[in-house]
Amino acid sequence: MQDAPSSQVRGGSTRSVVAVLCKKPTDRPPGLDELDVDLRYCTADDLADAVRGARVLLLWDFFSTAVRDVWHDAGELEWIHVTAAGVDTLLFDELRDSDAVVTNARGVFDRPIAEYVLGAVLAHAKDSRTSFALQSQHRWQHRETRAIARARALVVGTGSIGREIARLLRAVGMQVRGAGRVATTDDPDFGDVVASASLADEVGWCDHLVLAAPLTNATRGMVDASVLSAMKPDAHLVNIGRGPVVEESALLSALRDNRIGGATLDVFDTEPLPPDHPLWDAPNVTITAHMAGDVVGWREALAEQFVDNAQRWLAGEPLVNVVDKKLGYVPGPR
Repeated sequence: MQDAPSSQVRGGSTRSVVAVLCKKPTDRPPGLDELDVDLRYCTADDLADAVRGARVLLLWDFFSTAVRDVWHDAGELEWIHVTAAGVDTLLFDELRDSDAVVTNARGVFDRPIAEYVLGAVLAHAKDSRTSFALQSQHRWQHRETRAIARARALVVGTGSIGREIARLLRAVGMQVRGAGRVATTDDPDFGDVVASASLADEVGWCDHLVLAAPLTNATRGMVDASVLSAMKPDAHLVNIGRGPVVEESALLSALRDNRIGGATLDVFDTEPLPPDHPLWDAPNVTITAHMAGDVVGWREALAEQFVDNAQRWLAGEPLVNVVDKKLGYVPGPR
């Protein structure tokens, strides 16, 4: 699938090579031709050839783990851009220890994901699952539902996505707190931020527990049986971060035993979620196919973001959205 030679001389100068990893040959990012570089489009099958001599790697296939398999061929890579907010599938020890800079798609998905979370909160409060079921049965059954004004949301993850979620939920009258690595007060978006390490001591406060944290060693399995047991019996869990942040077996038990009110899940341990997975039929669960941030035009937005950053790189300017490879995310508030 490789389209360009390793370099091309124009006006006495050699253009830089940018390798672009695509999931399939026909799935290419739009708008990259405006860059003054040589583009090598490839799939995982020919990534090893594409990265030889390349200075930049664009992971358009953002969940691919192929980079670690060809790392010994990527000695000239200076910069890797991932077209996703999470970088957990990319980072490995050799990359962390290297001088290669990693950037991500921070900012592109913030508002769409926040809107997804607001929709999930509204659907749970208004008992939309029951309404859909009654409609399918042609049954007229009057019910009372809940207001979201003054309802409480605890957003785990204080990065740009978590902050956009907090701002939107506050805008509709909800009370919001954050949970992060360090507890603080007077945060401009969350008010109070509690320590995520003591999540079990904090979740009893909220009606909606929203997981927007990246997957790291500290967050893997964070929502376990102790956290779920500490939630209100009618509380609602929303996971738009990463599946392994939640212990799925503990979540299944909590749902089946009606120890929490329900869950809206966009991410899972295994994706796609297998057809025979018990979560499909768990009570009071809404499942979506890892699509919370994928609104119409998202591919164009991702490509435009990379082009803007590439123009910075070509001009010798600082890159934006630089990931702390030890932490696994872009540090600091947006």
